[in-house]
Amino acid sequence: MSALFTPYRLKDVSLRNRIAVPPMCQYSAVDGVTNDWHLAHYTGLARGGAGLVIVEATAVSPEGRITPGCTGLWTDEQAGGMARIAAAIKSAGAVPGIQIGHAGRKASANRPWEGDDHIGEDDPRGWETLSPSAVAFGANLPKVPKAMTLEDIERVKADFVAAARRARDAGFEWLELHFAHGYLAQSFFSVHANRRDDRYGGDFAGRSRFLLETLAAVREVWPENLPLAARFGVIEYDGRDEQTLAESIELAKEFRRGGLDLLSVSVGFSTPESDIPWGPAFLAPVAGRVRREAELPVASAWGIDAPENADRAVAEGDLDLVMVGRAHLADPHWPYHAAQQLKLERPSWVLPAPYAHWLERYRVAR
Repeated sequence: MSALFTPYRLKDVSLRNRIAVPPMCQYSAVDGVTNDWHLAHYTGLARGGAGLVIVEATAVSPEGRITPGCTGLWTDEQAGGMARIAAAIKSAGAVPGIQIGHAGRKASANRPWEGDDHIGEDDPRGWETLSPSAVAFGANLPKVPKAMTLEDIERVKADFVAAARRARDAGFEWLELHFAHGYLAQSFFSVHANRRDDRYGGDFAGRSRFLLETLAAVREVWPENLPLAARFGVIEYDGRDEQTLAESIELAKEFRRGGLDLLSVSVGFSTPESDIPWGPAFLAPVAGRVRREAELPVASAWGIDAPENADRAVAEGDLDLVMVGRAHLADPHWPYHAAQQLKLERPSWVLPAPYAHWLERYRVAR
């Protein structure tokens, strides 16, 4: 048995293997409400054999969407659609997860295939964006956001709590807070975005405060027996990497003390002025350092599409879970084909029993 296909248990949740499908935005919702595309998409991914399927970045409020096509969890109608998706994922043998977040200054953008830039100021589809400070991201996202007031901060934290409740009641068993990728929470932590001089800015404690308070508020309503995770950009590749990573590890320790169960390690993406060393499993060693020093289970994505790399990252102790993203879009049965490449004795049984039965019967007949 390869390390990749060993079961994994966190709290009261058991995964059939270490393979997870990370959140990947579909930009196909209407007013935050899912539709047949989302139901077919997530059911297909769960049917492929992954242990965990996490629904795409889902906004906690209308202004928290990345694009007008992003999913949301600020209404009961949206929660109803999500409940159908959670049930479908579970019916295929995977654990249903969902990521909730707020896009901050990267919000009010066109869908990637329609420009991937900020919606024009005179376009009625757009809206005012929020950030810790009135500092634009730059590049294709030049809109200057509104600097959040203390009242804005309290409202957004309450929106996270309300979305977490809806996710819980919709039947999701794994909740991930989106604290990465230059969106709102990451912006509070980032020196590139946060220029505040109050208790939510300045030093490490100030820049960490929004993230820790949001975690604490969600922890109050999310069931203690179910995993609470966060995706967080621990490094920016901006020339100050060792300092950023050291601070990120200290924050990860605070996350653990605050009740976080797992950290999905990613890049900050808080500035367009970065030099990311793209390559196979390039974040695995970084995640391994976080895992060891913060004493917190970790997952990671980015460049983990070869089964051998995924298996090695788990076997060598860098990752507890492997997030396989785009490779799953190209091949929804990636776990089955990975099991074949890793020479599992009966790779068919990675899949749900109705599929495994026929594939195994054919294999024996040959």
